[in-house]
Amino acid sequence: MSTPQLDPPVGPYDHLKGVLGAELTLVEYGDFECPYCRATVPVVHEVVERLGRRLVFAFRHFPLAELHPYALSAAVAAEAAGMVGQFWPMYGRLMAGDEPALTQADLRRYAEEIGVPPESVLWPATQRVEDRVEADFNSGVRSGVQGTPALFVNGVAYRGERTADALVEALQTQQAQPTESRPA
Repeated sequence: MSTPQLDPPVGPYDHLKGVLGAELTLVEYGDFECPYCRATVPVVHEVVERLGRRLVFAFRHFPLAELHPYALSAAVAAEAAGMVGQFWPMYGRLMAGDEPALTQADLRRYAEEIGVPPESVLWPATQRVEDRVEADFNSGVRSGVQGTPALFVNGVAYRGERTADALVEALQTQQAQPTESRPA
């Protein structure tokens, strides 16, 4: 059985840390309510710090709404914040702490903390970004994602240990796939 490939490759439509076209790519399909995704945040942060400009990291939404009742509303809140350039600050608030705090009141508070109008991250205002979350989820399905966090190293599904050392080694030893440069 072949290893699942990332579909589509990293492109300008993704939320990126680093520069598109970097030598190495790391993609996470994540769920803001998933405890394993929360545990992966410091590992990914360390990998990003260690590899610097050689790496581009992309986060894609994969809300497991049947398991996590707040995952979808958190994803669309992050997307709404992203519409005004605040995706990563909202991501940071949504992933902070050991236990998720993702109620509508929490989402409003996070928006206020990062300078985003609170009403813009809640339904019905978030209808304009729901397609983006669905597109990320569908790309995860096409890429073989079955749970979260699902990591892709240089375009190939990563099944190894979830440590910074293991991820850095995988990134440096696995042939990189070029990132796309098509418009969003």
